[in-house]
Amino acid sequence: MLRIKRMDIFILQSFVPLFMMTFCICLFIVLMQFLWRYIDDLVGKGLGVDVIAELFFYAALTMVPMALPLAILLASLMTFGNLGEQFELTAMKASGISLLRTMAPLIVLMVLIATGAFFFQNNALPIAQTKMWTLLYSMRQKSPELEIPEGVFYDQIPGYNLFVQEKNRETGVLYEMMIYDVSKGFENSSIILADSGKMSITPDKSHLFLRLWNGESFENLKDAGASNMRNVPYRRESFDLKEIMLKFNSDFNRMDEQGMRNQYVGKNMAQLQSTIDSVGHRVDSLGNEYGNSLREHPYMGIRNYDTHRSDSGAIVKMRRPDVVLAAPVDVDSVFRGSSSGHRINYLNQGLAKAQRMRQEYEYKSISMADELKSLRRHSIELQKKFTLSFACIIFFFIGAPLGAIIRKGGLGTPLVISVFLFIFYYIIDNMGYKLARDGKWEVWEGMWLSAAVLLPLGVFFTYKAVNDSAVFNKDAYLNFFRKFLGVSEVRHVEMKGLVMDEVVSEEAVRRLGGLKSEVACYLDNNPERQSYSDYWIYGYDREGLHRLRDTIETNVEYLSNSREKMVILKLMDLPIIRSLWFLQPSRRRWLSWLMIIVFPIGLPIWFYGRKTHQRLRDELKIVDKVADELEVLINSDKK
Repeated sequence: MLRIKRMDIFILQSFVPLFMMTFCICLFIVLMQFLWRYIDDLVGKGLGVDVIAELFFYAALTMVPMALPLAILLASLMTFGNLGEQFELTAMKASGISLLRTMAPLIVLMVLIATGAFFFQNNALPIAQTKMWTLLYSMRQKSPELEIPEGVFYDQIPGYNLFVQEKNRETGVLYEMMIYDVSKGFENSSIILADSGKMSITPDKSHLFLRLWNGESFENLKDAGASNMRNVPYRRESFDLKEIMLKFNSDFNRMDEQGMRNQYVGKNMAQLQSTIDSVGHRVDSLGNEYGNSLREHPYMGIRNYDTHRSDSGAIVKMRRPDVVLAAPVDVDSVFRGSSSGHRINYLNQGLAKAQRMRQEYEYKSISMADELKSLRRHSIELQKKFTLSFACIIFFFIGAPLGAIIRKGGLGTPLVISVFLFIFYYIIDNMGYKLARDGKWEVWEGMWLSAAVLLPLGVFFTYKAVNDSAVFNKDAYLNFFRKFLGVSEVRHVEMKGLVMDEVVSEEAVRRLGGLKSEVACYLDNNPERQSYSDYWIYGYDREGLHRLRDTIETNVEYLSNSREKMVILKLMDLPIIRSLWFLQPSRRRWLSWLMIIVFPIGLPIWFYGRKTHQRLRDELKIVDKVADELEVLINSDKK
């Protein structure tokens, strides 16, 4: 029977507040990114606070798919990092509770969140995206708020350019005004100069009213004169007061949402699938139609198919037999037998026909490309309904084990790791999206690329955390590469303050003599230079090297109990013997013969193996030399 235990409640109480906090933070960050991206469409339009707040609300809903995975990753990292830092995970493991059992309540919670994310993507997100993009496009169409700058031309009034040298912000009077009217075209433009003026918006916010004082106007009268006149007349007018009404719609008009609902961003799964089926059927029909037209089009006046009616009245297509020419057509002779006018006429007709055919095929290609683009966009949006839920689960199985491994709580280390992983995820996801959008990959391949990359990472971290493996222990990786590449290690031997087993000189000399005998025997049994075939068949005896290494370590352990400092220092000169793979690369005879047969492939390994053999022999000679020196030190101390 499934029972909720106190530990499950404790884990949930630790995770849920952090998740709510990180979700709000992540949502705020991505919302600021949205604001920075579209700030130019919002500033200077005179929009009300209610309209901007509505846009931000729908934008926040639209940004949930981006903020939710990052919040889960950061919250799971912080939760298990805090538990590890406070040794609560250690206490649970000591009580026999595995890490997966500790994660069990959060796994259930993640399944619920992923399910909710799916229904949110399918039901709520299309509505939010429809309203957000409709509002944003409506704001883009709105005329900017009337704020005339000083000393520069203002071109936000359609058909007019205004210049104001100075303005009085208290009274609203503008000085040294210059107005260019190009609403009738540049060739029919007019200019108005005024010492001062004042402008206001009509109550219906559809026109701009200008009152100008003490100025002149110049109007081009080209339309009034003949079109072939060299000197264009114009009219000059001086005025003390002039009033002008300009069309300027400063009100906010909301666009109809129906157009955006028909786009891929405003459809749920059923609507997307219906559109995909209909567009796919249309693409197939167009492809068949274009293919049939290519087959039936006559080339050089010859059709590949003849059509005739059968007895039943149906149209039957019969393939014409291939036309075999007795000799190639001599085009030059045709041109030589015609006049120059006919030759030019032939070329013009051929060129015109080729251009018509090219334009026709280009039109067909563009129409087909538009249909395929629409099909891919709808397929991408359909795949997004599932990728968010899967990303939530993957990020949890990355963040929770990673927090248990690093054992660091707070916002410091978890935030850095989360941002790094999320940027990596975002780059991979965006790359897959663009490949799917441009048709270079299949849609499902591009949209599931990020999940395919991060899933092995989540499995790896979970496996390492469950088995208490040292993932971020740099010494473990350094030791691995040191052993693989044969990098020498330095021996460290410290003098003991308390000795339980005293070193007997006779026993020490006897042990050192046995060590020298084993070293000499090993060097004799393993020749200094091995041929390519001997290297792959025999190599150096690694089992014998293991026994020799154990003998060396046993002697070092015994002699480290010495009370003589010179003996301890001399022990540090003994090299640490490593049993490298390159000493004996293959213990299987079939693999050895295979490498001998494919001779050139194994040459690099053979060359490096010979260097490894020589390095081992040098180390063993050092062991023999140090053993002699230790015997001298022990015998001198005995005297």
